[in-house]
Amino acid sequence: MKLDLDDAALFLRVAELGSLSAVARERDMPVSQVSRTLVRLEARCDARLMHRSTHGLSLTDEGDTFAAHARRLVDTRDELAAALRHSRSGPSGWVRLAVSPVLAETVIAPSLPSLYEAFPQLQVEVLADDRMSDMAREGVDIAIRTGSPQGDNLVARQIAEHGRQLCASPAYLARFGTPQHPDELAAHRLITSSASPGLNRWPWDPRAQQPAGAFYLAKGHTRSDNSALTMALALQGVGIARLNDLLTRAHFASGALVPVLDTWFGRSRVPIYAVMLPERHRLPKVRACTDHWARWLSGEVSAGSAPA
Repeated sequence: MKLDLDDAALFLRVAELGSLSAVARERDMPVSQVSRTLVRLEARCDARLMHRSTHGLSLTDEGDTFAAHARRLVDTRDELAAALRHSRSGPSGWVRLAVSPVLAETVIAPSLPSLYEAFPQLQVEVLADDRMSDMAREGVDIAIRTGSPQGDNLVARQIAEHGRQLCASPAYLARFGTPQHPDELAAHRLITSSASPGLNRWPWDPRAQQPAGAFYLAKGHTRSDNSALTMALALQGVGIARLNDLLTRAHFASGALVPVLDTWFGRSRVPIYAVMLPERHRLPKVRACTDHWARWLSGEVSAGSAPA
């Protein structure tokens, strides 16, 4: 069989997206060209690889078999090409990153100048969304996620960890006072989560001498469905919030936010992972990005500097 790996790669993308038109838009080519490529591929395989109907596309048994082998061939080709490029000029090409909007703004955006300084051939596309992306279907190289990664078919590398702590703006505290004891929170304006009720269970610090597993159930005066808005509300003096300390450290340093009841509420650490598909995590461009963001989050790399 004479197999064109570009045709195989296009077939795999059609199988992932389930749409000829979606692949045509992604590759900026006519739908007819995508269709002709599939017809040519089926002729070379002497087998029908896809069912086509008004309900969409689906793989035949032969298509499933072809896809499994084609994926290994295409990934090997891409790894070889990346390794050869890397040996000449370092990591290069587009990296598609999925990350929450608040991490995109507070971590990824400020980290990009030093990434590009270190690896000028890299290009990054940021997909900022709170939802969990379908990495294969959306062509995502790296997803940055907190907590335990889901999916047995993924490679997860821990690149950092974070905790949460109570904080408020000086303007809010000047107006409503600084609570000295958790009992005083009932009289304060708290900002809570409407999307993740678990975030409203604020764990006690061991020094608070509360029963193991006990928590303070925060009742919000204002509720938000994402962390970016919660932080903006806290910065505007709307109330007291419990926020990711990766997001607040710059605001603590500037004085825009200050800790509240720090000795009463715990900051249990939660891992942050770079999650990758098995066939992508060895690519030099992917390794370069995950290494850089691990260093950035640890504080080894700062704005305006590049990794050694």
